[in-house]
Amino acid sequence: MIKLFAKTLLLLLFWQTVQAQVAQDCIGAVPICSNTPINGGTNGFGTDDFNGAASSGCLEPTTTGAIESNSAWYRFRTAESGQLGFNIGHNANEDWDFALYRASDCSDLGEPIRCNFFDNSENTSFVGVGEDPTGDEDSVHYEDWLQVEAGEDYYLFINNFSNINSGFSIQFTGNIWLDYPNSALDCSIVSNLLGPPIAACEGDNVVLDAFTSGAINYEWYMDSGGGYQLIAGANGATHNVQNSGQYRVVVATSSESIVSDVQVVFNEVPVTGMLTDETFCYEADTSFDLNSKNSEALNRMNPNDFVVSYHSSQTDAEAGVNPLEKQYVPTGGSEIIYVRATSLANPDCYDATQSFTLNAIETPVLNFDEEAVICEAVGSLEIGETQPNLNYAYQWSTGEQTPSIMVSEAGEYTLTVTNQSNGIVCEASRAVSVEISTMPQISSIDIDDMSVNNTVTINTENNDAYEFSIDGSDYQSSNVFEGVPPGVHTVSMRDPYGCGVVEEDIVVVGYLAIFSPNGDVLNETWQIEGLSTLNSAIVTIYDRYGKLIKQMTEFDAGWDGRFQGKPLPSTDYWFKLSYVNDDGNRTYAKHLQSHFSLRR
Repeated sequence: MIKLFAKTLLLLLFWQTVQAQVAQDCIGAVPICSNTPINGGTNGFGTDDFNGAASSGCLEPTTTGAIESNSAWYRFRTAESGQLGFNIGHNANEDWDFALYRASDCSDLGEPIRCNFFDNSENTSFVGVGEDPTGDEDSVHYEDWLQVEAGEDYYLFINNFSNINSGFSIQFTGNIWLDYPNSALDCSIVSNLLGPPIAACEGDNVVLDAFTSGAINYEWYMDSGGGYQLIAGANGATHNVQNSGQYRVVVATSSESIVSDVQVVFNEVPVTGMLTDETFCYEADTSFDLNSKNSEALNRMNPNDFVVSYHSSQTDAEAGVNPLEKQYVPTGGSEIIYVRATSLANPDCYDATQSFTLNAIETPVLNFDEEAVICEAVGSLEIGETQPNLNYAYQWSTGEQTPSIMVSEAGEYTLTVTNQSNGIVCEASRAVSVEISTMPQISSIDIDDMSVNNTVTINTENNDAYEFSIDGSDYQSSNVFEGVPPGVHTVSMRDPYGCGVVEEDIVVVGYLAIFSPNGDVLNETWQIEGLSTLNSAIVTIYDRYGKLIKQMTEFDAGWDGRFQGKPLPSTDYWFKLSYVNDDGNRTYAKHLQSHFSLRR
């Protein structure tokens, strides 16, 4: 569908050999307000309006050594308040810069309020203020929107960095054109009888109106490149125009002859090619490259002359607003993408009749754990998807075709899940590593005591990964506990996968491995330190034949190496330690090195 937008102001490229309205100097800035084309691009370096300055805002000298290079100046005045921006369209292989000044006098421009001097190494087709019409939200070639008030004057300076240029177009944008489509800019600054130049699309009806009160005669002329020629039969106040060119009217009154010129440009209307539907596998945050559809949409049209944008609704495509990002993340399922092909020279010349369906087939998302442990006491375990999708197909490496399976042996099991739609197969696989965990067992406990740093070490016969705790403290991976005070303690050993816990009570006390009752005052008696921490502790000492030698409590001073008053020989002796536990039962302490040596 083709139409002229009321909400946008177009400045259209029109290349021709006749003298153009291009102004390369600020003092001759072209006044613009509505549908004003740029005719002929910019030729020649012009006069340096910056008087050799090294910069103006972001602008710096170009290849000419001065700021200006193939430049053009425009001026406009706001008639309303609101959000205002503009797009400067150009060939993707060219480098254009701009500066916008809020000023009413060329001799007092000040610093620009918006400025862009980035090179075009990305080969983009637009630079400007507001939003890139291609949907590129991160474009370095766009500056922030303007918030304008009625009655403000502006000068727009557009500059080509080198002498390689094909001209440009300007499209004014912003909410101000939605709120005031016919009065956003003040057209009183354009004094020409026929008004500002007119940008139109092929097939549009353009009527030039030169009505003048008291006119006696009207003559209409057209210049298509070889000079003005009288249009035969055109002698009314209005004239219907169907071809691009420079038009002149000569109005004769009783007192004067009025001559007025205007340029009219008809631009090619794009015809969008038909686009095939797309079906692809979709995961969270997976994007679809909309650029891949450009060649279909352009249908052999020159990509330097037309730009393609994609939209989520027909309304947005018609209005040319809210373009989708080219790396588009679908919402999932089936959705229609609406396509707009737009003339770079005149964005009012567009086609938004085509669309295509984007079918995003969901790739299965697998959420089950990649590691599993079978507790030896249980013997089996369920692995895989416990909340399956009935639309998916499931295939295990073992041959089963169910979302989950029961396993009883260690190994690696792989599940492949498939979602098939419209001939597209989307699948995902996940391997589960299964191990068997044995019940924890304490084989021995080493108690290194009789020091300021009593140490307890819990030993096990296998190399499985276990965790250890003492007296209910946080579990740790190390089997060694240091700084254990004397007394009764509970040590725990557990399987980290929840396969079981074993506990044992130990007694930490201190005693001499060797004592020597020889009268030298050192180590004259043998006793156990820390008995006071136990409830009703009793120590019984035996010789190697099991004969009871001595029994003592915490209140005894120790054993002096005698039996019935006689000294016993130097040899090893054994002992047992019992105490009353929390249940009121007398129990014997385990894991003590229950022997010591007597030396004389």
